[in-house]
Amino acid sequence: VQPLVESGGGLVQAGGSLRLSCAASGRTFSSAMGWFRQAPGKEREFVAAISWSGSRTDYADSVKGRFTISRDNAKNTVYLQMNTLKPEDTAVYYCAARPRYREYTSIDPGAYDYWGQGTQVTVSS
Repeated sequence: VQPLVESGGGLVQAGGSLRLSCAASGRTFSSAMGWFRQAPGKEREFVAAISWSGSRTDYADSVKGRFTISRDNAKNTVYLQMNTLKPEDTAVYYCAARPRYREYTSIDPGAYDYWGQGTQVTVSS
């Protein structure tokens, strides 16, 4: 069983919106959670993160004001609402969990223990 499963990716025009979901199983959800993305030929980069309680959120400068991370602990799901999408947002988006640090988010992909398989987001100009 995959501990993290992303969904919601797709093709959208610039200026449009998408909402990504990350369903977690077992103890992986009792974690700080993050979203990262990786475009072809580029390194994986931080997008947003949220603590277990939801009291702390962090965003990359490139997405501040456009993306919102949230979670529904009753549904074991983390969301990434993406608005005003730009072609440079095109990438595979991954969610990640760090169960050892429930209230401490991180922008470092190496700080996360579990990863989903990724979902493709393509923004056309």
